[in-house]
Amino acid sequence: MSKNFYQLEPHLILDCVEKHGFQPTGEIQQLNSYENRVFDIRLENKENTPQNVPQNLIAKFYRPGRWNLETLLDEHQFEIELKNESLQVAAPYILKNNSTADVVNGIHYTFFEKIRGRMIQEFLPNDFLKMGRWMAQLHNIGEAKWAEHRATLGPSADHKWDLLDQMYDHVAVEVRTKYFDAAEKIFSALDEKLNDHKFLRIHGDLHRGNILESPNGFVVVDFDDFVNGPAIQDVWMMMPDQNFKDSVEFENLVKGYEDLRHFPHEQIELIPLLRGYRMISYAGWIMNRWSDPSFPKLFPDFGNYTYWAEECEALTKIAHLI
Repeated sequence: MSKNFYQLEPHLILDCVEKHGFQPTGEIQQLNSYENRVFDIRLENKENTPQNVPQNLIAKFYRPGRWNLETLLDEHQFEIELKNESLQVAAPYILKNNSTADVVNGIHYTFFEKIRGRMIQEFLPNDFLKMGRWMAQLHNIGEAKWAEHRATLGPSADHKWDLLDQMYDHVAVEVRTKYFDAAEKIFSALDEKLNDHKFLRIHGDLHRGNILESPNGFVVVDFDDFVNGPAIQDVWMMMPDQNFKDSVEFENLVKGYEDLRHFPHEQIELIPLLRGYRMISYAGWIMNRWSDPSFPKLFPDFGNYTYWAEECEALTKIAHLI
């Protein structure tokens, strides 16, 4: 199954497209994605094709073993809800099997509409105002229900304590004790503090690389890390640096957000812990993907002493704030 995922053949991809009634030209472009296999597929353009019929679709083949069908459907349902409320997101198509997902060779896949937009090179102060409103809309919809099959953010809820055990032998021995002392302190504090805060459905990975600009406003993509969690998780990842709380950018984001809902000021205390949690999770993610032939090429410095020393220093600084 791993070989099938790492070496998806074009004919298999096109067979899946045709199976669900689309007519591909045969042109396929692989898009950047570390976790999944994502392709931009050109569709036939007939003379009488209406202008509103897409000329491309995005095919996403999910890495086996990460999500089951129910978790994928939770994500797709959320994206459809957002689109129905006029938020610009890439929503999945309903396929001929009356679902948003199908499976081939043990690999789940989905087709998304292709969203036209460009990467934002620089966020201007007014962009944070607009993004604050966008995020508030996202969270208004997110709190309407719970993602029953999706992960809940937090070390205990997300089984990250088990991850620490798996990472132990991979951390450089020179900093191993210091690293895990800091990691365990961060995990314990986050587990405790999260109990005092409200959770809702959030994007979970709302960094700038997942935000496009289109003529109609912002488009948010890649809900692969969609979780139940505190609203502030989507906020801090948007900020340009760690010392953002007195910045014009943050002031504008809060202002835009509060046009539509209460801003969770009480959750700001979680941000350093969430940053540490993400650092540890990211290192564990690379470790668990190392057998993927692309990962040693993408992360050539992972695992050496310098990598772990820098990670340890950053986590220790966070732990000292607790």
